[in-house]
Amino acid sequence: MIRVVLAQPRGFCAGVERAIEIVEKAIEKYGPPIYVRHEIVHNRHVVERLRAKGAVFVDELAEIPPGSVTIFSAHGVSSAVEDEAATRRLPVIDATCPLVSKVHNEGQRYANQGRETVLIGHAGHPEIEGTMGRITGKVHLISTAAEVARLKVADPSKLAYITQTTLSVDDTKAVIEALRARFPDIVGPDTKDICYATQNRQRAVRELAQMVEIVLVVGAANSSNSNRLREIATEQGIAAYLIADADSLKPEWLDGVESVGITAGASAPEELVQQLIDRLKAFGEIRLEMLPGITENVRFRMPSELAEA
Repeated sequence: MIRVVLAQPRGFCAGVERAIEIVEKAIEKYGPPIYVRHEIVHNRHVVERLRAKGAVFVDELAEIPPGSVTIFSAHGVSSAVEDEAATRRLPVIDATCPLVSKVHNEGQRYANQGRETVLIGHAGHPEIEGTMGRITGKVHLISTAAEVARLKVADPSKLAYITQTTLSVDDTKAVIEALRARFPDIVGPDTKDICYATQNRQRAVRELAQMVEIVLVVGAANSSNSNRLREIATEQGIAAYLIADADSLKPEWLDGVESVGITAGASAPEELVQQLIDRLKAFGEIRLEMLPGITENVRFRMPSELAEA
C-alpha cells in the first residue's frame, strides 16, 4: 500500500487560467490562427493543446503576418515589444498576469521618483526581460544576497527594490535583508504584493515534505516556480523530483517507498496530476489523501476585447 498525499493548493493559478482562457476565447471570437508571442505559460501540454485549437506560437513578432491577432504571454513584455507591435499594426490582446503588471507599475513609479531599482529575480526568465524593459530608469538585476555587496548605485538614498512574481516572501527575504542592511533608505513594495499563488504553493509543499518520503512535482523544466517547489522539498531533507508528466516517473524512485507527496507548478494542469496518480496505481494499491490547505478563489478580469466573448 502506497500512501499518496496531494498538496493543496497546487497547479493552475488565476493568472495562468486567465492567459489560457484568453487564447481560447480569441480563437473562438476571431477564428484561427491566433498568434502568441512565446509560450503562453511554461507547460508543453498546455501549449500543444492550444496549438491543436489553432494557436501559433512564435519567438518574435517579425514571424507574425500583418494584421494577425497577437497575444502577449502571461509573463509580460517590454515596452519595445509593445512598440514594435504598434508599428506593425498588430491587433494585440495582452495576457500578462495582473500581478506581473502590478510589478511593472511599481517599478515605473519608483523610476518616476528618480530612484534606481534593484530587481530580485532570475536572469533570462521572460518575466524579468519584460520587467526590465518596462522601467525607464536604471535597473540592477540580482538573485542572491551575496550580490548586494557588489552593487554600485549613484545615490544610496534614492533606491527601491521589486521582485519577480514567481519568488515568494521566503525566497527574497535574505536578499531584502541584505539590501536594507547596506542601503537603510531603500524602499520596496508591501510583502502582501508578492504573488499569492507562489506563496501558497511553497507553503503547501513545505508542509507536504514533512509527511512523506518523496515528493513529485509536476511541472515543466523551464518553469521557475515548479523548480522552486522541488528545491523546497529537497531542503526539507527528502528526495524530490520535477517531472513533466506521468511518463517521466522512474520506477526506481519508489523502491521501498511507502508514502509519496504530489504537487504541481502554477502552469501545470490538474489532468497531469490525475494521470500521475493513475500511473502510481501500477505499483500497487494506493491510499489517497489531500492536505488541508488554502482554497484559492481568485479570478482576474478578462481583457476588454474578450469580455463579452
